[in-house]
Amino acid sequence: MHPDPNPVLSPSADWWRSAVFYQIYIRSFADGNGDGVGDLAGIRSRLPYLADLGVDALWITPFYPSPMADHGYDVADPRDVEPVFGDLAQFDTLLTEAHAVGLRVTIDLVPNHSSHDHEWFQAALAAAPGSPERARYFFRDGRGPDGAEPPNNWPSIFGGPAWSRVPDGEWYLHIFASEQPDLNFTNPEVVADLEATMRFWLDRGVDGFRIDVAHGMAKPDGLPDMVLLEGVGLLDDHGAGDLRFDQDDVHVVHRRIRAVLDAYPGTMAVGEVWVSDDARLAQYLRPDELQLAFNFKLLTAEWAAGDLRDAVTHSLAAVAGTPAPACWVLSNHDRPRHVTRYGGGELGLRRARAAALLQLALPGAVYLYNGDELGMPDVDLPDEALQDPIWERSGHAERGRDACRVPMPWSGTEPSYGFSSRADTWLPMPEGWAALTAAGQAADATSIQSLYRAALALRTTSPLFGGEALDWLPAPDGCLAFRRPGGLVCLVNVSGAPVPLPEGQVLLASADLGDGTLPDDTAVWLAA
Repeated sequence: MHPDPNPVLSPSADWWRSAVFYQIYIRSFADGNGDGVGDLAGIRSRLPYLADLGVDALWITPFYPSPMADHGYDVADPRDVEPVFGDLAQFDTLLTEAHAVGLRVTIDLVPNHSSHDHEWFQAALAAAPGSPERARYFFRDGRGPDGAEPPNNWPSIFGGPAWSRVPDGEWYLHIFASEQPDLNFTNPEVVADLEATMRFWLDRGVDGFRIDVAHGMAKPDGLPDMVLLEGVGLLDDHGAGDLRFDQDDVHVVHRRIRAVLDAYPGTMAVGEVWVSDDARLAQYLRPDELQLAFNFKLLTAEWAAGDLRDAVTHSLAAVAGTPAPACWVLSNHDRPRHVTRYGGGELGLRRARAAALLQLALPGAVYLYNGDELGMPDVDLPDEALQDPIWERSGHAERGRDACRVPMPWSGTEPSYGFSSRADTWLPMPEGWAALTAAGQAADATSIQSLYRAALALRTTSPLFGGEALDWLPAPDGCLAFRRPGGLVCLVNVSGAPVPLPEGQVLLASADLGDGTLPDDTAVWLAA
């Protein structure tokens, strides 16, 4: 069973309903041993910062043994620690220390596929066609003369076909990189192994999981060809015709996942579910499935009042009628950072400040990506620095996701800005980031970090944020305004011009209100 909760932590079993989670992309958060790569020791060293910032829980991206073909999302052993990041003893210490300062810890679960270095896949390669070892994956004969063509037309998310051929002529399925063979969840061994992995970490005291590709893990019988769509990007929802994702049997797997979690009271799982249809997304949030699912509509919305309002409306509609609250995200390790999406530079930062107040005013759970609170932008990296498998598999046509994964700047005036004891880091850090560092911003009451601290403190302590609903209020053209049941009013102005400030006590604003109007690209919280 799950250990007794630390007295510093809220005893509430559903603590996650309004929690603010902080995503730590482990390679890029903090380097504790001086090799230029973030690690568990680095996270431990920054726990006081995270507690002081005011977040409730951490989500740590994969730190398991891996050949790093996809920077940890190709897992060779899901029940150990990659030596680059530390060891199990260091993880246990991190968990204890995080709990002691009031932070819960959730970790990535990567069930859809394993690494090609996983002992199961190595056994499958050594075994014969039709063997039990191959039945844990999807091995098939090819089509065409001598089976020289892939078994179907499915593309890999990372470019090229979703199939690779082995020397005996069979092909194996990999929706992502060829180093990430898909597991077959109709195989009882595969399901049992996932449950064993969950219990391994839950018994150590983790508070939950983020489930990678939570809309995968089920494939249609016969693996038929699919209708290919043009212009659909990485992990976009391709709709019902995309047979690689969102198949009905995926819910069988989620019910098994939930059954394990229910044996550990107070634990939870959030799913990475790239499904845009509200009704389809809601299926993952049934009472015996996920507690939370990312709704990516806010992350993909344009900076316009109608788009932002639609994102909120659809996100709330998706959870209406389910036991789950909404779950809000603006950036993550797979998408351009929102400072950059919103125009970059001072414009992007100004809009990101407003977006922070919008996100944190909404009812439900919130996920921040490390560096959101610093206003980090994407970084235009040189070709030779790129490491994302998308870059190579696309034939250098797509640059991949490295731009949003550059390490966090902590202090100082030159790279690596306190991230590491060495200047060169796994992805290079640019010159000119002195003002962006956590230490520099902490001393500036007008910084975006200071805005986040103030907003998180209010969100935690004020009764104005009560309730899991909102009411839309009349607002000037180009603005959106809503009231929470507890009394908080949030007004966001994206109209292009200042608008009158409503009556009420101003709690917090993303920019100086000056003459009593709300400037363009600014948000305000009011007690009305």
